[in-house]
Amino acid sequence: RTTEEKELLQFSSVYSGSILQSMSAVGVPRDIRKGAGDSQHRQQPSPGEAVSDAGPPYSVSYTGEWKVPPQHNEPVLSYAPGTPERAALKARIAAMSGERIDIPLVIGGRRVLTGDLGQAVMPHAHRHVLGDWHKARPEHVQDAVRAARDAQHDWAATPWEKRAGVFLRAAELLSTTWRPTLNAATMLGQSKTAFQAEIDSACELIDFWRMNAAFAQGIYDTQPSSTPEASNQLDFRPLEGFVYAITPFNFTAIAG
Repeated sequence: RTTEEKELLQFSSVYSGSILQSMSAVGVPRDIRKGAGDSQHRQQPSPGEAVSDAGPPYSVSYTGEWKVPPQHNEPVLSYAPGTPERAALKARIAAMSGERIDIPLVIGGRRVLTGDLGQAVMPHAHRHVLGDWHKARPEHVQDAVRAARDAQHDWAATPWEKRAGVFLRAAELLSTTWRPTLNAATMLGQSKTAFQAEIDSACELIDFWRMNAAFAQGIYDTQPSSTPEASNQLDFRPLEGFVYAITPFNFTAIAG
């Protein structure tokens, strides 16, 4: 075989292996994967035989310019009598008001139970305890600082479109299946009406998550002009250190 033929066969083997890995990762059945790139199932050209070009070498990575979907304000539901959102909300209020949940610290994805408890009560019914929350001690604050800093590298190294996707997915879940739960929690824990909870914990938080993803895209799209003599590029660095935020207890969207 000529050097050119050997190089072509080597590329074919490496490329087909990458394709099979990608197909396996997304769940393509094994019988479909056979022959899609597996060198054991692909007929190799004979010495001197011309190698046909079956098609372009498709990239297994995303090379396009991803765009945030068009943004809009989340519609405010009415909760009028007879509406499905009213029925769903009343069901969640009834279920959640009958629970007394355990509220841990969450540090680096771990649930931390200190045993030093405080009570979360209904502002409009102080004797009704909704849950018991675990109080943090100084060492837990230090653990949280370390956890935040440990997560910085991987989060900063994640492509921005994947980071934005986390918030867009959260917004979609809140606008659908989790809407009654968060609104009910806001009504029970902050004594808000259905309409107040809807515009706060649902609509505004959904808007925050969706539109801030669009704002981030706008920031990254802001680049200086280049010339034939100089190529200019603006790189946005993440915050250093950690952020300590204390949100108001009566504004679910800000806490989100």
